[in-house]
Amino acid sequence: MPSGPKAAAANPGHDAKPGREQRVTKQRLAVSAALDELDDFVSTQELYRLLQNQGISVSLATAYRILQSLADEGLVDVLRNADGEAVYRRCAVTGHHHHLLCRNCGKAVEVEAPAVETWAARTAAEHGYTEVAHTVEIFGLCPECTAKKAAGGL
Repeated sequence: MPSGPKAAAANPGHDAKPGREQRVTKQRLAVSAALDELDDFVSTQELYRLLQNQGISVSLATAYRILQSLADEGLVDVLRNADGEAVYRRCAVTGHHHHLLCRNCGKAVEVEAPAVETWAARTAAEHGYTEVAHTVEIFGLCPECTAKKAAGGL
């Protein structure tokens, strides 16, 4: 079923609790707007605290659901940080891409990797796999952190 203000107006007799769809839509819009303001990846807990500090009422469970929904729709990137926690960021690149991640400061760079795509497709085909998906995350030190380390600052 479509969601959003138009869907609620177009289907006033839906089975959801009265007012529920509009409230969820407001929360989704708030989460989406907050992501638009951020440059870096953010955990659900960090985003939840940010929204609370702005006086926006979104439960932590709802924030998790909305972020997962946005990731499923390809509207945000989701990665695992060094602690294994999922972190999210609005996609800057449309289409399939990968990431270079700084293990010190968390900076992420989106990259396209045609050689990886070719390798993944060939490897899957060699083993008879179909409907294959993959993610590639390369961890290292960004140029700034490398320079700090060389200068003895890390």
